[in-house]
Amino acid sequence: MTISGNLGRMFALVAGFAVAAMVGAQTPPATAPAKPAAAKAAKPAKKPAQPEYKMVLEPRAMDLLKALSTKLAAAKSMAFTAVVGYEYPSKLGPPIVYTTRYDVTMQRPDKLRILIPGDGPASEFYYDGKAMVAYDPAANLAAVADAPATIDDALKAAYNNAAIYFPFMDLLVTDPYAALTDGAVLAFYVGPSGVVGGVKTDMLVWANNDVFMQIWIGADDKLPRRVRAIFRADPAQLRHEMELSNWQLNGVPPPDTFVSAKAQGAGRMEFAAPKGPPPGVKPIVKTTTAAQPKPAATPPKAN
Repeated sequence: MTISGNLGRMFALVAGFAVAAMVGAQTPPATAPAKPAAAKAAKPAKKPAQPEYKMVLEPRAMDLLKALSTKLAAAKSMAFTAVVGYEYPSKLGPPIVYTTRYDVTMQRPDKLRILIPGDGPASEFYYDGKAMVAYDPAANLAAVADAPATIDDALKAAYNNAAIYFPFMDLLVTDPYAALTDGAVLAFYVGPSGVVGGVKTDMLVWANNDVFMQIWIGADDKLPRRVRAIFRADPAQLRHEMELSNWQLNGVPPPDTFVSAKAQGAGRMEFAAPKGPPPGVKPIVKTTTAAQPKPAATPPKAN
């Protein structure tokens, strides 16, 4: 290429820059440069504001809880099986499910037996209106304490004195409706189901400031069949599920149902909440990673 050709190309570039500068100088400063049509089209549309969700206590859902509570409160005795699955965080991240079975027999106003096989050690609980007994069959040890005169008060005493808690406590008290609806901020009907408990059920959602629950209630017998709960304080949102079956209402339990000869002859241990681990022992899973909520914010209320 000749020298004159290179100079010509250089002059053309300089002239082009000069023209561009002149055009820019003549453009009013308040006017922004025009954008290509494609850029305008790519600008995301502004999303409409989402309406704020209103927390309501839907009458149909509350009526279902009322029917369930009336059925249980009217029963002079009841027996049922509760199979509870609860998630616990693992080192790998995904939770592990542990399962506990409760075989429950209750007679109002002052008799209760709960047999508890599970994925961990089995245990048993007895209350006969005078004493309550927590029994460990494997170790052949029993904790015995004087008890109040009613099931409601005995459950409160077991919780307050020994941290003994059962996930179905609200179903055993004198007024289940007051216990089940305490602090309710949300309740609504979901729909029917035919796949839970082998019967037709109605599904509802219920929540207070501590827990969000879905409940399946028998459409005909008004008995609870399944409960699924997530606790608000749990950052991992671990799930707790309870299946309820083998319902028997107003039966006549044998007189020896609510005492245990083995527990009476067992060694004694303190009727108190379990103590913490020895000094220096660290948990396998840090609770700060996915803290487990307490099973109940408050013990059941008695009338």
